[in-house]
Amino acid sequence: MVADLVSTWVAGWAVSRGTPRPARTPWGFYLEVGLPDHLGRHVLPEPGEFAVRGAAASVTVPHTWLKVPMDPDEVGRWLPRGWVVDREETGHLMAVDLCVTDPVAPEGYTATVETREGVTYVRVHDAAGEPAAQGQMAVLGEATVVDRVVTEEAHRRRGLGGFVMRTLADLAVARGAALGVLGATDDGRALYETLGWKAHAPLAACVYRP
Repeated sequence: MVADLVSTWVAGWAVSRGTPRPARTPWGFYLEVGLPDHLGRHVLPEPGEFAVRGAAASVTVPHTWLKVPMDPDEVGRWLPRGWVVDREETGHLMAVDLCVTDPVAPEGYTATVETREGVTYVRVHDAAGEPAAQGQMAVLGEATVVDRVVTEEAHRRRGLGGFVMRTLADLAVARGAALGVLGATDDGRALYETLGWKAHAPLAACVYRP
């Protein structure tokens, strides 16, 4: 179950972020990210010492990341010199059976929907037209991967995050998806759990910084 969710998450994340398709490796997947502090990432569908050590040993370029669906303390024991566990980036692999809820934007806010290059964007603006919240997703057949759900600080605790998530879910169901998958931060997990999402595994984040 977790391995399938990871595979879906990796594929959808690549579409959402506009990166090349994930490359298969002996231990999982590799994604080219192309940012100065995040050149690429290895993602392991299943935890295990052999896979962690193999993926880490293959890396020679600094700012390459490793994501593993297991407790970060356990992963840290298997990492060679030069690797560190980044607890701020460690998150949670979550999923939900999608359902339609017909959400309505909170009073004083309006929402727009746009789909471009396989990615659907929901953006919420306040009465002055300023950005208040947003989120996006990539639908992959019967699954959708939700990404970059953010509420601006001045507009938090007004139900905007939940509205964005429910709107994305409705749009995904309309396009044939039945399963939602995402990688969440600690704060995001708290919100998503109120919407019925369940955490299936930690997502340990490690980076090569020799």
